[in-house]
This record gives sequence, structure tokens and C-alpha cells, in this order.
Amino acid sequence: SGALEIVAMCLGFIGLIGVAAITGLPMWRVTAFIGENIIVMETRWEGLWMNCFRQANIRMQCKVYDSLLILPPDLQAARGLMCCSLALAFFALIISAVGIQGTRCLKDDMHTKNIILIVGGCLFLLACITTLIPVSWTGNVIIRDFYNPQILDAQRRELGEALYIGWVTSAILFAAGVILLCRYVPRKQKEDEYYYTKGSVHSMPQPAVQRQPSSVYSKSQYV
Repeated sequence: SGALEIVAMCLGFIGLIGVAAITGLPMWRVTAFIGENIIVMETRWEGLWMNCFRQANIRMQCKVYDSLLILPPDLQAARGLMCCSLALAFFALIISAVGIQGTRCLKDDMHTKNIILIVGGCLFLLACITTLIPVSWTGNVIIRDFYNPQILDAQRRELGEALYIGWVTSAILFAAGVILLCRYVPRKQKEDEYYYTKGSVHSMPQPAVQRQPSSVYSKSQYV
């Protein structure tokens, strides 16, 4: 029904907000409080665009990265992928809004609306993939380095809040895309029934019009 499409649009909007939050938050990597860091009590956050430091009784200070080359490979790739995910989620929301039944755009063209709905659902799934890849990649690197005995305690990081938000956002975008794609089958059946009924009406034989014989004789009959 149309209610499922509205639910998918709400999920897509939440997913768009989540992608924007993940891209902007500096909490991808967080300091691991182990060893000597417990005494220092310094918290460090690393994100895609900046890193932030905070010590006890001192306000947080953030600094934008001077160069892209400073970032490790996983965060460098995450920058581009998250920007792509943000664009995909935005266009998916706009396109899907045209394709759902609740809008008046292309209301008389059911075939085009169904195609637009498919495109919107696929874009949501692509946004899910481009969000899940960088988040999972960064999480894997953090866990691998955390248990690496060759890395110093001060260099170890923990999973930041942005990664958890990223996994939840990926699930939301996936749900939005799947709902829209599943709605295509019943809408396609309605489309076929609509055009079949419309074609049957136009193909029905029209009743023949019988002409009544004229009561007026031609002039040649009097000659």
C-alpha cells in the first residue's frame, strides 16, 4: 500500500540525516584508555575532516587537517565514499518522492512512476553500500591495530560513535531501498490491469447506426 512507501521515505530521510552526521562527526577513531593514557586523561577524536583533543578541565580543541595525505588510507577512501553516499541518499530521496503514489507528479503515467520508484530504491541501496564500506573498513583497521602487539598503547584507538551510527544508518538505507523495490511488483500488476482495461474499452465494437428510409421521394420518381 501507499503507507509502506511513506515509511520508506521516512527511513530514507533518517538515513540521509545519518549519512550527513557520519560525514561531519570527528568521532571515527577514539583514544583507547589503556596503560599510561589513564594518567594523562587526554581524549583524542579523529574524523574525516578534523581531529579534536580534550584534556581534564580543558575545553575541547579541534583542528582541520592541513593535508589529505596526513590521513591513513582507510580515512582517505572514507572521505570520497561518504561524499558519494551523501549525494546518493539525497537524490534517492528526491527521486523516490516523485515515484510514490502519494504525489501528483506523473499521476496519469503509471509506467514512468514505477520506473522512477525502482531508480530511487536502487539509489538507496547504493547509498547503503557506500556507507557500509568505509565504516566497516575503518572498524576493521582499528580492531586489527588494537590487538597488534607491535603497536604502542598510545597509538591504539577504539571504535568511535560515528562508526556505530554508520552501521545503523546503513541498515536504515537498506530497509528503505528494499521496501521501494518490493513495492514495484504489486504496482506493476496494477499497471498491467489498468492498461488492459483501458485497451479493452477502446477495442469494444461500436453499435452500428441504422439509417431510417427517407419518406421523401426523389424527383425522378414523378417523371
